[in-house]
Amino acid sequence: MKRLFDIGLAIILIILFAPIYVFVSVLILVFLGRPILFRQYRPGYKESIFGIYKFRTMTNDKDEYGNLLPDEKRILRLGKFIRSSSLDELPQLLNVLKGEMSFVGPRPLLVEYLDLYNTDQKRRHDVKPGITGWAQVNGRNAISWEQKFSYDVWYVENQSFLLDIKILWMTFLKVIKRSEISSSTSATMEKFEGTKI
Repeated sequence: MKRLFDIGLAIILIILFAPIYVFVSVLILVFLGRPILFRQYRPGYKESIFGIYKFRTMTNDKDEYGNLLPDEKRILRLGKFIRSSSLDELPQLLNVLKGEMSFVGPRPLLVEYLDLYNTDQKRRHDVKPGITGWAQVNGRNAISWEQKFSYDVWYVENQSFLLDIKILWMTFLKVIKRSEISSSTSATMEKFEGTKI
């Protein structure tokens, strides 16, 4: 039932949001340049690696040594708007159609984090990753990594169709309010370095 729901809703939203796709693409092309989309590899169900699609929100500006500048220096006003409105997540509807993601589930994080999870945190990969999830509607980037993973594992243990509907509704409200996009100390979210015990 969840897979059928994902496919049906993804097709409807792709058609519905087609003008927004075009509009955002033009804005990115004008103000940030190419590429419009970027693909980043993330671990999904059972830690299988797949390429996640997103609209680009940062410049490629580098320092004199060729290293990318910190996130907060590469996010322009346009990028902040795209992120705060969650428009950068729209291309992930393609990942949902391909069966690599679901609408609801733990967010797919960086591959480099796989070796840093403890046994309990690894359970977040026992379901497909989602565009939104229980952690996203309970703090998103405004909570600690440990809190996020606790919410992810709670979802794995309590997932249901009705819970998914509740999370989607709560996500809609969060997007409207544009709340909890950043952490308290970073423009996005600090890197996970492992849970200190």
